[in-house]
Amino acid sequence: MRTQFVSISALCGLLFFLLACENNLKEVERVAAQRITIPVDKSTGVELIYSEAATVKAKLLTSELLYYNTNKPYYEMKKGLTIIFLNPQQQETSRVVADYGMRKELEKTMELRQNVVVTTQDGKTFKSEELIWDENARRFYSTKMVAIQTATQLIYGTRFWSNEDFSYYEIDQSTGNFEVGQQQGF
Repeated sequence: MRTQFVSISALCGLLFFLLACENNLKEVERVAAQRITIPVDKSTGVELIYSEAATVKAKLLTSELLYYNTNKPYYEMKKGLTIIFLNPQQQETSRVVADYGMRKELEKTMELRQNVVVTTQDGKTFKSEELIWDENARRFYSTKMVAIQTATQLIYGTRFWSNEDFSYYEIDQSTGNFEVGQQQGF
């Protein structure tokens, strides 16, 4: 008799559990079926001009620009982008190309990812999978591997930072072939 009572109790418990799960599963399906809408503005064939004191400093070119109007608004460039930096005479000083970009408005940062290549007027080439432009600090940095090539050097590092025009940079854990002048010493 006791075994029969335990079996009936277990069966009732299992039935209650299944019925409770069915309601929860229906609720989950209902919630999953709801579409979350985020206000998005889409622009194609975009050229953005960045200027300070009525002087054009940079141009951003992208085939598609998405603007997400959320609590933390941001722009996204899923189809790649090119940024051309200009000197006061409006001559190109450097160019940044990446397969993906995101600009966070409130943080004032631009994150570039996937096949990021920077070329400078003096012939330097910076390559990485990540490059972040901090507009407030006015510098670029990367926490990913970077390769920097000049006319005479090829340098690799685990991370780096640079000023806005890439004329000065620092690399962590650098390796490669370095040209050391006689006056520099060790």
